[in-house]
Formats: sequence, C-alpha cells, structure tokens
Amino acid sequence: MNAVVQPASRMLLPLREEDLDGVLEIEQATYDFPWTRGNFLDSLRAGYEMQGLVAAESRLIGYFIAMQGVDELHLLNISVAPAEQRQGHARYMLDELRALARACGAAQLWLEVRVSNERARALYERYGFRNTGLRRGYYPALGRKREDAVVMSLQIPEAAHELG
Repeated sequence: MNAVVQPASRMLLPLREEDLDGVLEIEQATYDFPWTRGNFLDSLRAGYEMQGLVAAESRLIGYFIAMQGVDELHLLNISVAPAEQRQGHARYMLDELRALARACGAAQLWLEVRVSNERARALYERYGFRNTGLRRGYYPALGRKREDAVVMSLQIPEAAHELG
C-alpha cells in the first residue's frame, strides 16, 4: 500500500494572553524591530482580532492581528515562524482575513509593509493587494533612521457579487 502524504493540518485559534510567549518568540525571530509584549497586550485589551496559526501538536507557527474600522479591516501584524515560511501559511491566514473582512462587512483590507520587505510585498501583490500610497518614515530602521511603508489595500467583494 502506498501512503499518501497529507499537508500538515493547521487551524487558526483566538490568541490569549497565555499565548504571548510563543507569539513573542516568533516576532523576535522574524523582525529586526519586533512588537513588544505591551503592544500585543494592548491589542488584546482593545479587542482586536488576534488569531494564532496552530499546526500539529498545538504548536504555534504564526499569527495575525487586525483592527476593524468603519467599512474596513486593517492588518496590523502577520507573521510566520522563519522555519515554517514558504509553505503557504501566510496565504492561508490572508484567506481567513479576507473571509473575516467579508463577514464584518468591510469593503477593503488595508496594511502597511516596509519598502525593503520585497518578499512580503510580492506575496501581497500576488494575492491581489494594490499599492495605494507611501507613509514616509513609518518604521524604525537601523542607525536611528526611519523606513518608508508602502500602503496596500485589497478590495473585498460582497458575497452576492462573487456568485454572479
């Protein structure tokens, strides 16, 4: 009998305060200027949408944080553990974010990304995000400098329009 290899199961679960050690481990391994525990706690307390991507053995491999606004959803942070990148996890989370945006009646999903983060920008563009602007000096950078952010948005079609 030939065994068929199945992709690793994964699911998104709401993040809780007790998950923050794992979140911070991924955050610090991923970014030169990571969010702090306080940033994540503030997001939890504000009631932002915070989901952890969990793989086999309940192992946290990624997460996203999004803030709902009037007719829009703003992606504040999305990260995948370095050892788990390039396996479709970010796209999976983007699919879930798009479904969340549709469910909450958002017409657009917004994000900012570092100008220098070409891999992430390419992923977002392939996914359908469009460049809509530039925020000068938005991110901290090495040498006490600042780096620009590309502002990107994704139109969220209404479910009824997709059916036609």
